[in-house]
This record gives sequence, C-alpha cells and structure tokens, in this order.
Amino acid sequence: MGSLDADEVIGDLGYRISELRSGLSLTQSKMAELMEVSIQYYQRIEYGTENLTIRSLIRIANILGVGVNDLFVPPSSRETKRGRPARTKE
Repeated sequence: MGSLDADEVIGDLGYRISELRSGLSLTQSKMAELMEVSIQYYQRIEYGTENLTIRSLIRIANILGVGVNDLFVPPSSRETKRGRPARTKE
C-alpha cells in the first residue's frame, strides 16, 4: 500500500461530506446548525482545511445517516460545487 498524504485525505473527506450533504438537500448553514458550529467552521470542513476529531466525524456521520467509514469513501468528484443543493419534492 502506498503512503497517504494527510492533506489529500482531509481534502477528499471534505468533498465526500459535501457530496453526502448535498444528496440530502441540506445547506451548509443547516449542517452547521445541526452540528452546533459556526458556518465558517463547517465551510472549512468541506474545503478540506479543518482536521476533524473522531467526535466530529461521528457527529457528521450521525447527521448524514451514514457510518463513519462511509465518510472515507473516495468522492465521486473533486469539483467544488457552488450554490444551494437542489430542492427535493415534498
């Protein structure tokens, strides 16, 4: 197995969290509210500049309804998406 680059892993984690959040039609603002953190802190998570604790990973996984290991699945895209997620029909 090759060596891991911490910045790359943290970046991919941010993309993956963004991907899962968008799939649930949650905004960054709503995720920050659910996590009880500032929007700026949450944005740093998705931008891959925040080194998360195990507690934070568990909190995020619980909010998104996935296992912690699912957060480490490679993201389908490393492209930064702009704007709000599409609304779901209720």
